[in-house]
Amino acid sequence: MTTELCAYSVEACETARRAGVTRVELCASPYEGGTTPSAAAIRMARRIGGLQLSVMGRPRAGYCRFSDSEFLHMLSEVRCARECGADGVVFGGLTPPPDGRVDVQRTAALVAEAGPMQTTFHRAFDMACDLEEALEAAVAAGCRRILTSGGRNTAVEGIDTLRALVAQAAGRIELMAGSGVNPSNVRQLAATGVDAVHFSARSVRPGGMVFRNPHVSMGGCGDVSEYDLLCADERLIRQILTLLEP
Repeated sequence: MTTELCAYSVEACETARRAGVTRVELCASPYEGGTTPSAAAIRMARRIGGLQLSVMGRPRAGYCRFSDSEFLHMLSEVRCARECGADGVVFGGLTPPPDGRVDVQRTAALVAEAGPMQTTFHRAFDMACDLEEALEAAVAAGCRRILTSGGRNTAVEGIDTLRALVAQAAGRIELMAGSGVNPSNVRQLAATGVDAVHFSARSVRPGGMVFRNPHVSMGGCGDVSEYDLLCADERLIRQILTLLEP
C-alpha cells in the first residue's frame, strides 16, 4: 500500500522520511485546503532522500474553476515543479457552473506540461456533479491517479463510493483515498482496494513565544493561533504505517 503524507512544510517532509512514508504532497496554506508551495520549499524538500515528492499546483483556494490567467499560472506552477526536480504534481479543475465537470482539455494540457512527472487529480474530483463521469474524464486526460474521498467530506463517509470507483477504474487509473484518514479507519479504507492512502497526521505544538499580543492576527483569522505551529505527528504517522503492514 502506497502512503502519502500531505506535508505543509519541509520539516513535515523530514518527518515523513524518518517514519517511512512512501511519498509526500508538498503544499502551502493548510487552512485553505492546500495551495502551491514556494520554489524554495520545493527545492529544499527535493534534497531529502528516500522520499517521492509531489507538489500541489493550486493557485488559490476556493471553487476549482479557474480563469484563463489562473490556468496560465497553473501551467507555470507545473513547469516550476518539474524544473525543481519533483516526482509528481497535483492539480484539478472543473468546467464552469452550474454543473462542474472535469475540464478534460485543460487537465490534458497540465498533464502534457508535467512531462515525465506523475500527475494526480486532486479532490476537485469530489466536487464534480457525476463521479463516474469524472473518473472517465481523468483517465481520458491522462492523469496517473485521483485523490478522492468518494464525494463526501471524509473518505470513511464515502467508502461505498470508493469501492465502486475502484471497480470502475479497473486498473486504468490509481485511486488514492484521502480526507480524515487516521489509525481508526485506515485498514477499513485500504480494504476498499484503493492503491494508496493520503493523510496529514496534523498536530499543533506551542511556538515558544512568552509575550503574546492579543490584539494582532497576522492572517486576519481569529480562530487560528499566531503562537502555535502546525506540524506532522511522527507518532501518528508510524501508527498508520504499522496498521498497514501485511
